Amino acid sequence: MRIGFTLPQFGAMAQQSGEVARFAAEAERLGAASLWVGDRLLAPVEPSVGYAGTDTIPENFRAVLDPFALMAVAASATRTALIGSNVLNAPWYPPALLARQLTTVDALSGGRLLPGFGIGWSPEEYAAAGVPMRERGARLDECLDALEAWWGPSPAAYEGRHWTVPATHVELRPAQRPHPPVYLGGYSPAALDRTARRAAGWLPVAAPGRAEFDPASVSVPFGRVRELAAGYGRDPEELRVVLRVNPQGGAGLDAVLGALRTAERAAGVEHAFVELMNVAESVDAALECVERVLRAAA
Repeated sequence: MRIGFTLPQFGAMAQQSGEVARFAAEAERLGAASLWVGDRLLAPVEPSVGYAGTDTIPENFRAVLDPFALMAVAASATRTALIGSNVLNAPWYPPALLARQLTTVDALSGGRLLPGFGIGWSPEEYAAAGVPMRERGARLDECLDALEAWWGPSPAAYEGRHWTVPATHVELRPAQRPHPPVYLGGYSPAALDRTARRAAGWLPVAAPGRAEFDPASVSVPFGRVRELAAGYGRDPEELRVVLRVNPQGGAGLDAVLGALRTAERAAGVEHAFVELMNVAESVDAALECVERVLRAAA
């Protein structure tokens, strides 16, 4: 199994922004296969929807570093690790801006970008982004269409209900051809169908500490994705999974390692990454976690 880790982005580690490059380089040296960012915009004082089924927003989300800046730093500080997002809330971003940012990161990294998209869950974040939340699914679909146009033949153009890209010359291309492999998150029927139709892979989540990891929570939905993909004339074996292991409620590294082993043996997961924001409060502590996980998994 390839194992990656989140970059220092949230909470106390966000206050150590000058250490991001060192973390990325050292994590890669220790054997990390991938480095990841998330996408949080607000920590609402009075959230109408809480985080991960709760009524509250974690304190870690009160300090957040920009995901695109972090990916650029990590791309420049490393040579082999994939640079991933799980997930960017694509409906927040005009596709031309998103395409420019992602193309830049892929070029900086020499073709190591793995962009993962989702639609988010916070009404307050959508209000702050100036985007109607009720349109998030349709805007994601249009965003994917516009990115394909941008990464296709030049001149590029796109005209949709929600997004427009006037005809433009696009001479900077991603290092990966024709473009980086887009992964999608989400468990709803619409999300799984979208993944089956147009994604290179799916982004499920395990949360040890909240509940014991059940491999069926990955294998059953992903089996449905592959079934749907075959119905759309795609080769289902080409689709991949990257599992986010996000420990909750004080769960330690033993729970993380248990989830990784179960995911590999019982669900056939070949690539996973560990969310570090709930298990480390400093970059040095995060690197200790990286070393311990990789040593135990070897």
